[in-house]
Amino acid sequence: MSVEITKVQNRAELKKFIRFNYELYKDNPYSVPDLLEDMLDTYNPKKNPAFEFCEADYYLAWRDGKIVGRVACIINHKANRTWNEKTARFGWIDFIDDLEVSGALLRQAEDWAQAHQCDQLVGPLGFTDLDAEGMLIDGFDQLSTMSTIYNYPYYPQHLEHYGYTHDVDWVERKIFVPENGHEADQAKYFRVAEIVKQRLNLRVRKFKSVKEIKKDGYLYRVFDVVNKAYAPLFGFSEINRAQVDKYANQYLQF
Repeated sequence: MSVEITKVQNRAELKKFIRFNYELYKDNPYSVPDLLEDMLDTYNPKKNPAFEFCEADYYLAWRDGKIVGRVACIINHKANRTWNEKTARFGWIDFIDDLEVSGALLRQAEDWAQAHQCDQLVGPLGFTDLDAEGMLIDGFDQLSTMSTIYNYPYYPQHLEHYGYTHDVDWVERKIFVPENGHEADQAKYFRVAEIVKQRLNLRVRKFKSVKEIKKDGYLYRVFDVVNKAYAPLFGFSEINRAQVDKYANQYLQF
């Protein structure tokens, strides 16, 4: 039976959109799923301040009455103004290992982009760089982190089949400081850290509470640095105060 694409119209369908990822990866030991309530807020224009400069629609792929794929279609108008582009994004794309399914989802995203007067489609990207982005092409046997995307090895193969090529490489690395290793090895890490602190006149500020972090605007000052540091990065759009507040409330409660 052919693949049918439907647009998400309500909260119940949005939950199905989110839960498809859980179902697809339920037996995968490396995938770290997003929290349902967090994603409901992310996709909700009333809860996500990114919708001040973004628009989006969400689509499900069906076969024989069963969900077999999903994709979000997004335009970040702020990023387009910053980079002088007419770019649409596809994000949160998932699909079973079936070229008909992935092809139907990509065509939907392409048609959506064209209908919104965009001349290119890029992804996987979220609304902003604060969302998980990119497609895993290596390290499929490594545990994912909550801020990155995990996908099956067949994903990039499907996109290449339909003519997609990569724009940029993002490399994620882990650096382990030995806790129980040789004392000389441990001392080396601390010695280098101290040299850097002295050379750059740095000091570590420790906070005892969320209230203290927000006091005197420290939180906003941190993101001012992020905006300046990330400005040259691929597809970046400046993070505003409303976004800072949203992510602070989301993560600082941990």
